[in-house]
Amino acid sequence: MNPSTYAALYGPWQPTRPVPKERPVVAVFAALLWTATFLSLAWLASLFGIAVVWMAAAGGPVGGLVLRVALIAVGAAAALTALAFAPGVRRLAAASRLLLLGALACPVPTALAIWSWFHTG
Repeated sequence: MNPSTYAALYGPWQPTRPVPKERPVVAVFAALLWTATFLSLAWLASLFGIAVVWMAAAGGPVGGLVLRVALIAVGAAAALTALAFAPGVRRLAAASRLLLLGALACPVPTALAIWSWFHTG
């Protein structure tokens, strides 16, 4: 008998990972969530930039505000990155992982953007 055939038939059992199914509907929902998140963040960044320029032009202190907002953004990105590399989340299909992370990332910036949209006129 061929040694490779014997090893294939009677070698140690090695489980194979199931291939996650790709779901286009999940990918579309993930894309919609991330689009809403990025548009909200763009709106908030533009408002923040305008406010910082006005504060600097008026001679007010800008450094503390910029530092706080930068630390909040870095903290949120670190939390999402840590969740993305968690073992349970890494086993998900790519589209499912993006949908989960998008569902966690979307509500706060979108709510802030909607609130600021109505309050800035």
